[in-house]
Amino acid sequence: MRRTTTLAALFATAALLGLAAPPAQAATGEVVVFSTELQPLDVYRDPVGCVKLPLAAHVLDNQTDRPVQVFADPFCLGPALTVQPGFGSHVPPGSGSFRAG
Repeated sequence: MRRTTTLAALFATAALLGLAAPPAQAATGEVVVFSTELQPLDVYRDPVGCVKLPLAAHVLDNQTDRPVQVFADPFCLGPALTVQPGFGSHVPPGSGSFRAG
């Protein structure tokens, strides 16, 4: 009986925590990255989370419904350049990653 009560309390707590957490909202649309004239465009549809940029990335085009942040490292840490929906930006050589939303 005690084990059943403990399990019920555990599940109730997990359910409450799940309801309290804000839902993750993915960006809808595409982030298009141009690297060089010799490579096809990299297209990221409905990007979620931290996405590593190609090493030769040169221009990022935000065709999503949310701002995109471009980071210098591959882990989406530190200061970021924000690219608003419908805009694009040159990205610094070796830029590491981006996150939409």
